[in-house]
Amino acid sequence: AALPGMERSTVLITGCSSGIGLGLAARLAADAARRFKVYATMRDLAKGGRLLERLGGCCPNTLELLQLDVTDPCSLAAAAQHLQGQQLDVLVCNAGVGLMGPLETCSEQAMKTLFDVNVFGAVRTIQAFLPAMKSRRAGRIIVSSSIGGLQGLPFNAVYCASKFAVEGLCESLAIVLRPFNIHLTLVECGPVRTGFLANLQRPEPEGSEMR
Repeated sequence: AALPGMERSTVLITGCSSGIGLGLAARLAADAARRFKVYATMRDLAKGGRLLERLGGCCPNTLELLQLDVTDPCSLAAAAQHLQGQQLDVLVCNAGVGLMGPLETCSEQAMKTLFDVNVFGAVRTIQAFLPAMKSRRAGRIIVSSSIGGLQGLPFNAVYCASKFAVEGLCESLAIVLRPFNIHLTLVECGPVRTGFLANLQRPEPEGSEMR
């Protein structure tokens, strides 16, 4: 439990197997005052070892690993069901993928996959947890965007298009959520030292499909 006199916030974060999601989950779960209960979610729980290693083992009072694939409505429904009866204070939509290369080398399937994670994944996640926040008339939603959502970047046309979509989605949603006392924040990151570049989908030389 949190230290006496301090309220404890429940936070669910998507995309915690690496990068910003892993770093944020570790930082909140390791809070000395134990102010946060963190649900660190990821598509493949087998990758949760890196997060536990960062924390020096399990933190049962402040951290719980939870399977969640933002492209799978059943997985999202199961995660929402797992939290039923608990107050989710903060939802962090962090799951995302990249795609770099000349546009003509990007396959349609790779582009669809990117939009399914970066745009529709964020939409599905918000849809899954928003009703409870609305009924409680309280909550905060934080969405990972990018400077690529503010300006185009060479060889990142499709990625930037997905982040422009996220910007429009969130700017529109923020207005209608205000009367429900739900605050939506876009985080427009620049370059961050993570494994994101190593995990990029890359065009094959022939441009036929993605790795």
